[in-house]
Amino acid sequence: MPSESKKDFRELLDGKLPPWVLRFVKLTGKAVNRYEMIKKDENVLLAVSGGKDSLALALALSLRRRWIKDRYGISALMINWIEHPIPDEYRVSLKEYFKALDIEFEILDERQFSSEKEEDYNCYICSRNRRRILFEYAERNSARLIAMGHHLDDFVETAIINQCFHSRLYPMKPVQEFFDGKIKVIRPMIEVHESVTRRLANEYNLPVIKPVCPYDQTNIRAKVKPIVRELVRLNSLSREHIYDSFNLKG
Repeated sequence: MPSESKKDFRELLDGKLPPWVLRFVKLTGKAVNRYEMIKKDENVLLAVSGGKDSLALALALSLRRRWIKDRYGISALMINWIEHPIPDEYRVSLKEYFKALDIEFEILDERQFSSEKEEDYNCYICSRNRRRILFEYAERNSARLIAMGHHLDDFVETAIINQCFHSRLYPMKPVQEFFDGKIKVIRPMIEVHESVTRRLANEYNLPVIKPVCPYDQTNIRAKVKPIVRELVRLNSLSREHIYDSFNLKG
């Protein structure tokens, strides 16, 4: 549960934004504008994991919506694996958080293992199942835009994984189309450092919960993270250089 020693996130909703939080929201909005992610009157479905990144994105999109002329709708969905459920108290705190942000929120209880054998399960299958459920929900609810909480560090890690393990120069796209454009995945925090979302969760009482995952510390991404940290120690702009090398901005 959120720590009582932290600042109340509602202070941010009341306009009491320290400069670093304001920069975070503006940087998120800058990416939205640059890549034309959200247009006026569109509805955005936010994919919520319960972690710091998706909760930070929800806050940024909610605040940005208050400030701009072209308004848009936001709803949020959390897929809760029945095999590794979140505690009931977090259901309450998450619902309170999204209510404060004026975002409609739903928790969908689903089976993680689907038709696969549990012993054969891995991160790829989990991600594939989660995305399938998310897309099916979006289709049922006529949601064309799905926002995910991926940040710059995720982008860099994915680029390294694809190149070193799959021989592919394939980046995580700011806007990615599926089913001939019927659904678009957008990543508004694509230029935000992970340290920013971590600081937000450390300083404010966001209802962050990290679902139980048996592969959390042993998957490839977890092993690539220290490599990225070492690159940043060599050159503080390493992440930005890798991002710019794909020329996504056009």
